[in-house]
Order: sequence, then C-alpha cells, then structure tokens
Amino acid sequence: MSRQKQPQILEIEPMNEIRFKGPFTDVVTSHLKLTNPSDKRVCFKVKTTAPRRYCVRPNSGFVDPSGNVNVSVMLQPMDSDTQDKGKHKFMVQSMFAPDVVDDVDKLWGSASPADLMDSKLRCVFEEPEKVAEEAVTTPLKVEPPVKAEAFQPTMVKSETNNESKAELHSIMEECKRLQSQNAKLKQAYDEIKAKMSPGVSSNGDALKQQKQQFQLFIILAFVLGLLLGYILL
Repeated sequence: MSRQKQPQILEIEPMNEIRFKGPFTDVVTSHLKLTNPSDKRVCFKVKTTAPRRYCVRPNSGFVDPSGNVNVSVMLQPMDSDTQDKGKHKFMVQSMFAPDVVDDVDKLWGSASPADLMDSKLRCVFEEPEKVAEEAVTTPLKVEPPVKAEAFQPTMVKSETNNESKAELHSIMEECKRLQSQNAKLKQAYDEIKAKMSPGVSSNGDALKQQKQQFQLFIILAFVLGLLLGYILL
C-alpha cells in the first residue's frame, strides 16, 4: 500500500496564482515568497508548463528552518493575444532535505513521490488599462463673442467743462467791466447834475444833449445786460 502524499510544508505567497501586469512588450516580473515554518531544512524546486516563456531565479534551492526565500518569476516579452497564455501554470515542489546533501539533482531524481510536496499556481495576465477611445468626448462649448459696450471717454466731458468754465469766466469779466463803466457814468451824471443850478440857463442845450447821450448809453448797457443774462441761462 502506497503512502499518502504529504501536504505542502512551505507557505507560498501568493498562494494560488501569479499575476503579471502588462504591457507585455518588455520583461514583466512577479515574485513568490517561500516560507518554511518547520524546524527542518526544506529543499524546493519551481517548475512551469511554459519554460521558454519564463525565467525563474532561483528555480531551486533550500529554505532554512523558520526562514524564507524570495523567488523572481520573469515573463519574457510576448504578444497580448498569445493564445496559450491561459494554459500557463507553475508548480512549487518541496521535500525535507537530508542532513547531508551531496548532489541536489540526484536528490530530486531519487526522491519518492510520497516524499514530494507540491502546490500549483495559475498565471493571471492583467492587461494595461486602455484609454477609453470609445468615450464620447464632450465638445467644448464655444461662447459667442461678447459685444463691447460703447465707451465714451471722460476726456470729452472734461474738455467741454473746461470750455464752459472759460466762457463763463469771460462773461463774468465782461459784466465786471460793464458794471465799472456804469458806475463811472453814474458818477459823471451826478457830478453834472450837482453843478447845474435851477436858475442857470446858460449852456442849456449842451447839457440837454449830454443828458440824452447818457440816457442812450444807459439803455444800451441795459440791453447788453439782458443779453448776458440770457447767455448765462
């Protein structure tokens, strides 16, 4: 009666699968961690169904008691649509090592199947995330050009104000001049009137003529004043 096969003594991380993340146009590396929880030395060997596709370092060796070994599994460049990649698998074989090992290859060749412990891992290939070419690109919303509001420079208004101020100043000066002349005429009239006596009749015609001229000047000044007032309004 054959002996029952022993369970795997090594703790393997990851336990059930090896993941390879694309793109696969270059070498892609994944890792296995083999931990020996026992108090005995364990020898191991890593096998694959596609040895031409992978490079494993180390592909065999020993794990000391309570120790661990990191194994690098390198996938060689390949096309993403390779049909046989779904069949790729790995197997980690192990067995307790004797106290003295002369030839490792001879040890594996002479090992009894009942002494071998193995774990199988499948390969998972993760394609790189593709840019969503089918995604509907939201068109940019083109806003209509904004019509600029009419702009009236304040300089025009300022120039207008300056002209109005200059004109007003000129009119005020003219009013002052007329008021001054009016005052002088009034003073001259008062002096002439003071010199005249009720009984004096000499030069009567001359005085009468001067009085008429003075009255005419007063009327002209009044009319000019009305015109200036109209302009100011």
